[in-house]
Amino acid sequence: MSVRMKLSAITLDCPDPLALAAFYQAATGLEPHPRSNAEFASLGGGDDLSLGFQRVDDYRAPSWPGQDVPQQLHCCFRVADLEEAEARLLALGAGRPERQPNESRWRVLTDPAGHPFCIVGG
Repeated sequence: MSVRMKLSAITLDCPDPLALAAFYQAATGLEPHPRSNAEFASLGGGDDLSLGFQRVDDYRAPSWPGQDVPQQLHCCFRVADLEEAEARLLALGAGRPERQPNESRWRVLTDPAGHPFCIVGG
């Protein structure tokens, strides 16, 4: 008998869960969990997948593309228009690393806590 698992949450370490949740709420439209607080915040939608943010003392942002502080994981988001999505996310506070491995197909950005994430056209 095989064990089937369904991904239910992705949680990111950060220095300020409420601030990072606000960034991703504005970026994705996901709704905040009513019990979100300064230690742990969560966003969700109707698809049973939540995005969580947990406070970590002495948090150090990933140093992508360098490896002084490895990224450990990153999220990818599909968007209809790369240029439009990138401009919107930069206006919300995302960063744009100089190195872009395949700029015509996807963009690497960083959230306000420094986590790399990608937007993918299509």
